[in-house]
Amino acid sequence: MNFKPEHPIGIFDSGIGGLTVANAIHRFLPEERLIYFGDTAHLPYGDKSADAIRYYSLRISKFLLEQNCKMIVIACNSASSAAYDMLLDFFEGKALFVNVVDPLVNAVISQGYQNVGVIATKATINSSIYRNKIKAGNQKIKVNQLATPLLAPMIEEGFYNGTISKSIIETYLAHDELHGIDALLLACTHYPLIRKEIDDYYGGRVAILDSTDVVRDEVKRILSEEKLLCPARISEDRFFVSDFTSSFEETAKNFYGQDIHLEAKHIWS
Repeated sequence: MNFKPEHPIGIFDSGIGGLTVANAIHRFLPEERLIYFGDTAHLPYGDKSADAIRYYSLRISKFLLEQNCKMIVIACNSASSAAYDMLLDFFEGKALFVNVVDPLVNAVISQGYQNVGVIATKATINSSIYRNKIKAGNQKIKVNQLATPLLAPMIEEGFYNGTISKSIIETYLAHDELHGIDALLLACTHYPLIRKEIDDYYGGRVAILDSTDVVRDEVKRILSEEKLLCPARISEDRFFVSDFTSSFEETAKNFYGQDIHLEAKHIWS
């Protein structure tokens, strides 16, 4: 890899949920330049086949490498589950890759939880990637999974911190699969926006973990080891989407925590 510290970090997601991860990296590593790609033309990935997700992830990664990205963060649980290993093989030696699954799994194992719940899209739950990886690290940990397909579109449409979201969240969390857990993994990058509502439901009795902080820590660790931390910002971040509407830009502000400008980039032709 012929990368320099001043080269950008690429981040992609099926839509704009991955902006929660981008924001965490931006706040933690303000000198780094980010290039974000949200595949809004194909969202959500959660109900797509693994082959489709791998195809989309391959093309987006190629675009980010064309922007000289030194690292690509797969800020999508569905893509991390379906495409991470394939991307490592296909782009071997061409970039550093970070997914959102492994850092969260490592955090669960290291913190000693015994009965863990996982909520995510259908694609992530069907892959059983969290259960398999947690069990591989500690066979004694009990892992209960629940697909929560209404949450991501609900959040994308801005329905959170209100009566609608409260009702949907409580219906999911009351499911038998999540009884008796001591930790809940929010295995979708949309879910940090409803973390407070989930925490309110449990009243502090259950630890709530999401990927934002653990992924930003992993990004810094790897860049530091590879001596690729940028010493000073040299240009502004850029945010691309494969299909643009004004509503995406408004929702993006909620995910990123500040106003950002989305640029339409059609990479599929």
